[in-house]
Amino acid sequence: MSEKKTHITSVGGQALIEGIMMQGPRGIATAVRKTDGSILVEHHNIKKLRDKSKFFQIPIIRGVVAFIESMITGYKLLMYSAEASGMDDMEDVEMNKFEKWLTDKMGDKLMSIIMGIASVIGVILAFLIFFYLPVFIFNRINQWCDYSITAWQGTIEGGLKIVIFVLYMVLVSRMKDIKRTFMYHGAEHKSIACYEAGMDLTVDNVKKCTRFHPRCGTSFMFVMLILSIVVITVLSLFVDDSLKQNTILWMLIKLPMIPIIMGLGYEFIRYAGKHNNIFVKILSAPGLWMQRITTKEPDDKIIEVGIEALKAVITDDPKDDEIK
Repeated sequence: MSEKKTHITSVGGQALIEGIMMQGPRGIATAVRKTDGSILVEHHNIKKLRDKSKFFQIPIIRGVVAFIESMITGYKLLMYSAEASGMDDMEDVEMNKFEKWLTDKMGDKLMSIIMGIASVIGVILAFLIFFYLPVFIFNRINQWCDYSITAWQGTIEGGLKIVIFVLYMVLVSRMKDIKRTFMYHGAEHKSIACYEAGMDLTVDNVKKCTRFHPRCGTSFMFVMLILSIVVITVLSLFVDDSLKQNTILWMLIKLPMIPIIMGLGYEFIRYAGKHNNIFVKILSAPGLWMQRITTKEPDDKIIEVGIEALKAVITDDPKDDEIK
């Protein structure tokens, strides 16, 4: 990070399919690279739950609400980018009889159905891999040990989650399509870093900037993993060992802790966006390191998409998007 911040922005974004979503003082906008080479920039009118009640703006609660909103919005815009980029154009794709039958029956709804099924499968796999598997592995290890290690259950399970998360990200990052998405992720970060450094939003300036940012979703996930170790370790001290050894019961006991961990993680990410002290640096370090996997250096054309998406949501006055 050679550039110095001239202001701290609240602008954030998300990598899409051949595009980037940005959210700033002018709302939510996407920039998508179409098959003809042009960039389609469009604003999206998405109502936020947080704006409907002050209750949803209370610390901790706002983090849970923001996470749910980001998941819903992210899915909708991911679907939009697939259509806008031409990914769901099946005309030039060689199909077998079953695929042709599906296309004829479902028409334009086919991509939405496929994405919907993929999302459901993804949620189930995420639960099994990151929630069930660490508990299952711990119980097996505990059975093999000559003495009980349940006092360390929260810490060991948390450590297993981190190992699984890192291995999972390393494996998926090797997929061709994911690599390209990570390049758009890098362009999103680099564009925002350029803007925060007070430089003109040009391809050459953006290329000089860092692709690592403390408010990234990757950092949020890692902070949640670290916080889960602390919260679950404390919780395990008050739960009988016989209950913890039952995989299903122990998972049900931990479920109410997820919103609390999520809310605390959100508050830390907000804090990290405004501060750069030793506390922030220590907790942010693992997430920033993980961004070496979840972001890749973008090419000039991908950077152009990031610049257009950012320009669409900022104003002429940087104070409009400062973190309150």
